[in-house]
Amino acid sequence: MQDVFDIYTIIFLALAVFIFLRLRSVLGQRTGRERPPYDPYAAREPARPASENVVSLPNRVADATAKKADEPAEAAVPVERWKGVADAGSPLAIGLDAVAGTDPEFDAKHFITGARAAYEMIVNAYAEGDRRTLKNLLSREVYDGFEAAIVEREKRGDVVESRFVSIDNATITAAELRGRSAQLTVRFQSKLVSVTRDKAGEVIDGSADKVTDVTDVWTFARDLSSRDPNWKLVATEAGQ
Repeated sequence: MQDVFDIYTIIFLALAVFIFLRLRSVLGQRTGRERPPYDPYAAREPARPASENVVSLPNRVADATAKKADEPAEAAVPVERWKGVADAGSPLAIGLDAVAGTDPEFDAKHFITGARAAYEMIVNAYAEGDRRTLKNLLSREVYDGFEAAIVEREKRGDVVESRFVSIDNATITAAELRGRSAQLTVRFQSKLVSVTRDKAGEVIDGSADKVTDVTDVWTFARDLSSRDPNWKLVATEAGQ
């Protein structure tokens, strides 16, 4: 009976040693250099590249901070506010600054685009005797002059035929702020076909087949205190 007990004891001991060795091979040994247990709330250190050939992605927070630090230097660089319209420091630029100071939404290039459209509409409306369109685009004084010319033309029975070939250039030549009224002068260079016929249909001025180079200098004005965003023609003259 004693022998049986010893045999079972030896078998259990051998089995315990076997299991211990298996666990050790799988789990490993503690060396004192093990990482602490994972803490999901602990602050994490940024991962470092494994070698010099690894390029880390830019840190957005660091980049934003660096950008803010660079902003004063960028702001110090002079910016040409009226680039393509007026030279910096010129009387024209100073006049445009005055207009923009009263109307922060003023855009010189946008104004030129509108002035080109108005120029073509006014010339065509005058040729057609379209008083309604002219009233919306002209100041009272200029309208009276245009309307008087239309009346005289109609009394004679004359008819004007006008057609734009192109508007080659539109340049702001002067800008001024008079109280709350902004005045901008624009020099237009265009190509136009224009002919005037009498009541018999005979050509009395111009040519239906000839393209003429035309230069006009027009001044537009707008009351900046008004909610009406439209500019009106307040003066005209033929350019050289």
